[in-house]
Amino acid sequence: MKIRHMLAPGSPTVSFEFFPPKEEDGFGPLFETIDALRPLSPSYVSVTYGAGGSTRHKTVELVKRIKRDAGIEAMAHITCVGSTREHIADVLDSLEADGIENVLPLRGDPPRGSDRFEPVPGGFRYANELVGFIRQRYSFCLGAACYPETHPEAASPEDDLANLKRKVDAGADFLITQLFFDDDDFLRFRDRAVAAGISVPVLAGIMPVRSLSQTQRFATMCGARIPAELLARLEAVQASPAQVRAVGIDHATAQCRHLLAEGVAGLHFYTLNHSTATQAIYRRIRDQLGR
Repeated sequence: MKIRHMLAPGSPTVSFEFFPPKEEDGFGPLFETIDALRPLSPSYVSVTYGAGGSTRHKTVELVKRIKRDAGIEAMAHITCVGSTREHIADVLDSLEADGIENVLPLRGDPPRGSDRFEPVPGGFRYANELVGFIRQRYSFCLGAACYPETHPEAASPEDDLANLKRKVDAGADFLITQLFFDDDDFLRFRDRAVAAGISVPVLAGIMPVRSLSQTQRFATMCGARIPAELLARLEAVQASPAQVRAVGIDHATAQCRHLLAEGVAGLHFYTLNHSTATQAIYRRIRDQLGR
C-alpha cells in the first residue's frame, strides 16, 4: 500500500526506521526488534541506505524481507551518493519487481572523509533531481526529508524552504522531518511550509534519547538543538544509562502527546534498531492515537 493513501486528517500514522546491520550476525537481533514492534501495528517502516555502497544491497533485501516475511509495508531509502542514474534505475527496478511501493529519495551525506557532497559523473547533485527522475519513470509513492531547524548546509531558512519546495514540486508525496527536540520548532516549520505553498503532509521524526553523547553527536550532524531544560536533565543523570533512557522516554512521550494534539500527520520513530523506548512511548500515547 502506498503511504500517501495512509495519510488522512485525524488518523496519524506511526512508523519506525531501521538501518541494515553492517555484519550478517546483526540481522538476527534486528528481526527480534522488528518482531517486538510488529504488535504495535506500524503503518510502515523505513530502511536507510548506506553511503558509498556500504549497505545498499542490504537495504534492498531487508525492505523486501520485511514486507514479505513480517507483513509490514516497507519504504526503501535511496540516495544520490556514489550512484549513476543507471545504477539507481537498477535498484528501483529491483524494488518494483518485488512489490515495493514506497521510496524515500535523499541526496545523502558526503562519503566518509569528505566534507562536501560531489555527484559522480552521470549522477544527481540534489534530492529534487532524484525525486523528479523517479517520478517520471516509476509509480512509487515518494517521501522526502525536511529540517525543522534548517539544513546545516542551507544559506538561510528561506533558502532551505525554497529547496524543499523544489522537492515537493518534483513529485514528493509527503515529508518526514529530521530529528528535533522542541515541538515549537516543528510547528513553526510546518506553518512556514504551508505559507510557502507546500501542502503535502509533514510527519514528525522522533528520536528517543538513549545516550547523551550519541544524541549530541546526532544533533550536531542534523543541525538540531537540544533544549537547555532537556540537556540539564540528561546531564544530571548521565552516569546512569537507565536514567538517561528514562528521561529520553519521558521527553519523547511529551513531544508525541503535544504533536498529536496539534494534528500531526504522523510520528516516525528513529529506533536505532532498538525497540524498548518505542514500545514504552507507544503504550503511553496509544489512547491518543485511537488504537
